[in-house]
Amino acid sequence: MINLVKKARFLKQEFTPILQRVSPDAERQWGKMNVQQMVEHMTDAVAMAYGNPVHELVTPEDRLEKMQDFLKSEKDFKPNTPNSLLPEEPRATQQPSLRAAINELQEEINNFFNAFDTEKKKYVMNPFFGELDYGMSIQLLYKHAWHHLRQFGIEKDAHHV
Repeated sequence: MINLVKKARFLKQEFTPILQRVSPDAERQWGKMNVQQMVEHMTDAVAMAYGNPVHELVTPEDRLEKMQDFLKSEKDFKPNTPNSLLPEEPRATQQPSLRAAINELQEEINNFFNAFDTEKKKYVMNPFFGELDYGMSIQLLYKHAWHHLRQFGIEKDAHHV
């Protein structure tokens, strides 16, 4: 894993400002979620990353090492990566607007960092990647954030890790 500090700063300070520049009706490159559904999905993913709610492992034990090796790598999630915890059709949006959804996402990002600041040696069970510490959680959230930014045509530039 490279540049953990930069990845944490991206999640804390840059991710939601980038999302604020995305049009609510931006065309997706793949998948079924619209922008607001994606933001609300990311809110759930961030909450899961600090243990809210706690999830059971769904990955078979014999595949866990391979999953964690992928997570430690700088390889991106592929477009249309399946998520067995999501319904076939995206859930209806919960927030009244994209701006409200982005604000809620930023609150959950803050909660994530507060949870790990409060409990330095915290581990959280991720249903796909197993027990994750702070560094591995940052790595997952960073990969996940860029996966969904790319879904709406936003690519990393020289300023991003």
